[in-house]
Formats: sequence, C-alpha cells, structure tokens
Amino acid sequence: MQALRIRRICLTCLPAFLLAVATLRADGPLTDNELTGREKRHGWLLLFDGKTLTGWQTSSGEPSKRPVENGSINPHKCGGYMMIYEKPWDDFTLSLDFKISTKCNSGIFIRTFPLQPRTGKDVGFNGIEIAIDDTQTTGFHDTGAIYDLVKPARNAMKPVGEWNHAAITCDKNKIVVEINGEEVSKMDLDQWTEPNRRPDGTPHKFDIAYKDHPRHGYIGLQDHGADCWFKNIKLKPLR
Repeated sequence: MQALRIRRICLTCLPAFLLAVATLRADGPLTDNELTGREKRHGWLLLFDGKTLTGWQTSSGEPSKRPVENGSINPHKCGGYMMIYEKPWDDFTLSLDFKISTKCNSGIFIRTFPLQPRTGKDVGFNGIEIAIDDTQTTGFHDTGAIYDLVKPARNAMKPVGEWNHAAITCDKNKIVVEINGEEVSKMDLDQWTEPNRRPDGTPHKFDIAYKDHPRHGYIGLQDHGADCWFKNIKLKPLR
C-alpha cells in the first residue's frame, strides 16, 4: 500500500516536473554563446556565435589573425589595437563573460571610433574603456574602473583562470558598470565639463570634455599585450 501511494504521488508530480524542465530549457542557461528564450523575448542580440568571427574585425580594418579559441574571442595578437563589432550603437546594455591570464592588461571599449584615430593619439583616446587587469586593488586602472576616469568601488573580479561576468549600460549621459553582479562604477557624462579634469578637480590623461563625447559608437575588445578571453557577448538596445 505504501509503495502504491508513493507511485501515485510521483505520477501526480511528473507533469509539474516536466513543465519545470521545459521552462528551464526555454528561459534558463542553454550553452555558451546562445540566447535564452527570455533574452530573445526581451530583445537581446547575440554578437558572437562562439564558432566564427562573423561581424568582428580588428581596429586596423582587417580580419583577426587569431581564430576563435574554445568558443571565445581572444584579441591578443589579433593584428590591431582591439577587436570591434561591425555596428555602432547608441544606448544599450552589453553583457559578456571574460577570463584573464596572469599579468593581463585588457579592456572593453564602448562608444569608440577606432577606425578614425585622432592625429598623434592612439585609438584608446577615441572611446571609453572599462579596465580589465590582473590586480586586486581599486585604482583608476583596475578591473571595473572606467579607465583613468572613475575608480571601482570594489574589485569584484575572480582569480586568474576563472570566468567573470560584466554588464555595461550606456543610457544617454549615464554609464554603469557591473562585475559579477555588483555595481562597481558609474559616470554621468554631463558632469565632465573640462578636458583632463574630473568633476572633483583631479587630473586625468584625456584631453576630452566627456559631456561632449559622442553618445554612440562601436564596442571593442582590447589587446594590450596579454591573453584575455571573451564569450557570451550579448547586447540589448535600450531604444
């Protein structure tokens, strides 16, 4: 009798279990470099298929010299200062995973125009960089910093060799950076009214008043002399 009762309970629960599995497959994680059902419904776009570099080129305007590696883009030795996606964007949230190597120095560029470098400047001056570095501190050049402009509140990066998640939102004058689910830095471009100077009066390296910086541009993955891998690169336009 007890066995029969257990069997009836199991049969009663089976439809709910199957529904839960179907929901997870539709909305939850599938495999790397795919959109979930929920992401598709909310307008997310997949910028990297994990197999090819379709849609990507170097900042030198050439195909990358480095092929896809284990479902990820590695811009190191790609043949340019960075790998860039083919289309410029206005307001968006960018979501991606990254993994660093020992002594890594890399970054994620937003609102950049690397194919149009300014005279006498490297292409790093053309956009805004979110720093990625093999450090444990919280300075202007550490992971999660808006490079040389805003320090991260906390270094939320995992150790070398582990995957991290980054989300970067550009919404008109506001930029917000999250690392592994924590908001670590933010910037209101309207407050940056002078070249080479932060709103608090301290100096920075860029001869740009960021209130006048273009509020659109390309996304770039920087090669700064070390391996750094990127996957699950997704973008949601905000308008």
